[in-house]
Amino acid sequence: MLNSVAALVIDELFEFEFGMLCEVFGRDRRSEGLDPIDFRVCGVTAGRPVTTKVGQQLTPRHGLGAAEGVDLLAIPATGLREFPEELLDVVRTAESAGATVLTICSGVFVAGAAGLLDGRRCTAHWQNIDELRRRHPTALVDPDVLFVDEGSLVTSAGTAAGIDACLHVVRRELGGDRANTLARLMVAAPQREGGQRQFIHRPVPQSGDTAIGPSLQWMLDHLADPISVGDLAARAHLSERSFTRRFATETGTTPHRWLTQQRILHAQRLLERTRLGSAEVAVRSGFASEAMLRHHFRQFVGLSPSDYRRSFQQAG
Repeated sequence: MLNSVAALVIDELFEFEFGMLCEVFGRDRRSEGLDPIDFRVCGVTAGRPVTTKVGQQLTPRHGLGAAEGVDLLAIPATGLREFPEELLDVVRTAESAGATVLTICSGVFVAGAAGLLDGRRCTAHWQNIDELRRRHPTALVDPDVLFVDEGSLVTSAGTAAGIDACLHVVRRELGGDRANTLARLMVAAPQREGGQRQFIHRPVPQSGDTAIGPSLQWMLDHLADPISVGDLAARAHLSERSFTRRFATETGTTPHRWLTQQRILHAQRLLERTRLGSAEVAVRSGFASEAMLRHHFRQFVGLSPSDYRRSFQQAG
């Protein structure tokens, strides 16, 4: 069950991520037929204002003691990476007592500092993935998903993915009817398809290698053409083995995989900005068929081309 929720707020609080906790768990929705939840905003010290990322302050009514015994301990995003030990003790105690710990975006660093990520799957905003892996090398970080449910620990990706995680917790604890009602009231999707791969911006890497750099640009200029490693090596005046080795050193991947990724990125742009049919998108992106486009697109983006277009096509 989910009768009580404590939201932990600390300095450098992200307002939107805190606000979504208030929206899902804190609002009195008895007029819509939903039972209220005992929602407590807890700071390290009751009545001491915490700073927010927009320069305002928020004053928690409760101290850390009010988090004792709650069903859900929610940690919104924060810009901090060092945390008071008494705060971390509350997080550890809550989980060991049977509460679910829910982190939104960079709130996962609080859970990590409390030791909750060791050997467990988790996620964060795609911009924080490398830092999360560096700070918590034993965590099993999944960069592609909107949220991860590890039972007593639920972690979400960035910002709006927190809504997905919150609704998932509601669905898990209180049932699909309440989750669907909340989603309808919030004008949000009850369950979104795909993961955060679809939102990640991947710039073309710059290469200092005088053989590989021109090859990268040539590949981008000829995405629709058949391209083999042999052709690329010949253009670079290298053997295929030497070209492949130097390519991997510069880009971290193989020529074939890099080319496929760039073709998918081009297909994404065509799906966003044109009304071309999927067959023409496949041809212009260098895929032999619609089926090949769908196969690689779903692998890389996590959605089908048609689902991606519905979500991201620009008006007009």
